[in-house]
Amino acid sequence: MADIYIGRQPIYDRALAVVAYELLYRDSEDNRANITDIDVASADMIFTALVEFGLDRLVGEHRAYMNLSPNLLVSGKPLALPPEKVALEVLETTKVDDQVIAAVQELAAHGFTIALDDFFYSDDWKPLVDRAHVIKVDVLTLSDDQVRAEVEALKGYRGKLLAEKVETQDRFDLCKGLGFDLFQGYFFCSPRVIRGNRLPTNRLPIIRLLAALNKSEATMEELEGLISQDVALSYRLLKYINSAFFGLSHDIESIRHALVLLGVRSVRRWATLISMAAATDKPHELMVTAMVRAKMCELLGGALGAAAPDTYFTVGLFSVLDALMDAPMEKTLEALPLSAEVEAALLERQGPMGEVLDCVVAYERADWGRLAALDLPPAAIRRSYLDAITWVDEAEAALGADG
Repeated sequence: MADIYIGRQPIYDRALAVVAYELLYRDSEDNRANITDIDVASADMIFTALVEFGLDRLVGEHRAYMNLSPNLLVSGKPLALPPEKVALEVLETTKVDDQVIAAVQELAAHGFTIALDDFFYSDDWKPLVDRAHVIKVDVLTLSDDQVRAEVEALKGYRGKLLAEKVETQDRFDLCKGLGFDLFQGYFFCSPRVIRGNRLPTNRLPIIRLLAALNKSEATMEELEGLISQDVALSYRLLKYINSAFFGLSHDIESIRHALVLLGVRSVRRWATLISMAAATDKPHELMVTAMVRAKMCELLGGALGAAAPDTYFTVGLFSVLDALMDAPMEKTLEALPLSAEVEAALLERQGPMGEVLDCVVAYERADWGRLAALDLPPAAIRRSYLDAITWVDEAEAALGADG
């Protein structure tokens, strides 16, 4: 049986709320994005997303963006997809002719969202621009002036502008200022450039709490006192623990009760996660990414026979600290009492935990070529990713109601 992979990348609105996911698929024996037939790859990606993985599991209530090869676009086969769940992307390699225009018009009439992928304006594309709901501009390959020129050329058309491959906060700010409606890329996992060496003042309470929570020598009594003195943290932690996600038969009424019943490690983990989520000016997807990475790291650590897979969870969770704290990772870690192994994993991707984190980030970005570093079957890596997504979705459903 051939190995299969799938990745997903969030698409944000101007408020940095996730509105969709683009699904990324490759399949090759060497785990690389090695496509020799775009028609086969496009059809296989759609089949894999729908049948092998399931759209609901991959994107939940959101819409899935899927690439269509030129031949698949005009074949009529996409009409079998659920239009309320799918946005169809017309590739930049498509030759715009009467057949393509008719196919796009028919798909739009059936309720599909039509997106133009890697778009660069030319008059040849005007018939599709007139009909497109979303126009994706690859801003990574363009200068600031070229991005401005694209926006000017697309004025007056109905399609929403989506800036894709947004890699930095500065480029996000530029595109947002130019009126882009949607955004895609890894900017939310990169910190702003902060002058000086101090952590931003509004992040200090969070980092101090994280430091206190993660002191390895902290006793149960110290953790109880630390958590109990923070009313908001205590409230959210008890609400989380008493949610359906934990499935406990009796309500937990105090932090002490939680520590005794669930154990120090479990309470420490959830208190840390809640504390990180306190950075309310950050996109929610940043915490989703942290949780998926944490759980996937833990699962892979367990599959590799690690003695303490919960430490792998911490590595995954803390892998977004630089973006969360708006400071370089090295500076952020100076304030935390972490082991040398954890620091090496986060800073240099060294050691077993670093290798696992590197694999997790590679899978997140559909960079299959870096997965071979782990001595695990591709199916096990894929399963850990899907199980992590499911775990986060269940946690979000059960725990997210309190906002």
